[in-house]
Amino acid sequence: MLKQRVITALILLPLMLGMLFWASDGLWAAFSGLIALLALWEYARMSGMEKTQNHHYLAATAVFGITAYAGGWQLPAVSWLAVLAFWLLLMPLWLYKKWPLKADWKAYATGLMLMLPFWFALVSLRPGAESAVSLLAIMGLVWVADIAAYFCGKAFGKHKLAPAISPGKSWEGALGGALFVAVYMIWVNGAGWLAFDVSWFGAVLTGWVLTAVSIGGDLLESWFKRSAGIKDSSNLLPGHGGVFDRVDSLIAVLSVYAAMMALFG
Repeated sequence: MLKQRVITALILLPLMLGMLFWASDGLWAAFSGLIALLALWEYARMSGMEKTQNHHYLAATAVFGITAYAGGWQLPAVSWLAVLAFWLLLMPLWLYKKWPLKADWKAYATGLMLMLPFWFALVSLRPGAESAVSLLAIMGLVWVADIAAYFCGKAFGKHKLAPAISPGKSWEGALGGALFVAVYMIWVNGAGWLAFDVSWFGAVLTGWVLTAVSIGGDLLESWFKRSAGIKDSSNLLPGHGGVFDRVDSLIAVLSVYAAMMALFG
């Protein structure tokens, strides 16, 4: 398993960085769309959609994305407000209530709320290769929070964060992740890698909000899997599970960050 994880990572990381820094805008949009569609396919399977339903769902979403990009569409402010409402209000309530995921209109709507803002965020936050550093900086926040939480949880974790959803997560791990994120945000802010001008304290506060959202995104996907009775969203990535497994926190963080930039940036 470890060998598979390493080999997959050695293939995916250069591919991701190469696309991020050197792909044309159109190629980056297509690459981002592929990631979002694969994650949506996995999500639809979790929700219990039949194969035909899933195919129609993906096809309609792909057509919308192609049309949106060709037409230069941007999400209106009300849509970004809905994104913030979903991740800051509905997501915590969903985790608290532990609503099951069923193949109904709510599942269709939730899938689009997850993946479309994520795709729009990836495209809008990288209007050109020159802006790739600022997007990578926000992606890096997710990875720092995740890695730090893992090791801090292993070393100090005693109090479970959400035992019914993800037994491995602890409050100590989450707090450790937040501490490392604070240091990371001070560093990237000082280096001028963020797309917004803010004091070090503002950068830390932004980082903590996004860290909380990152944890929520991870827990929400974990609940979807637990509700569906599966361990991984798919087996597309050997040693890593599925695409949704790898981008669950990124979906939440980039969507919220893009909403903040669109509304307050």
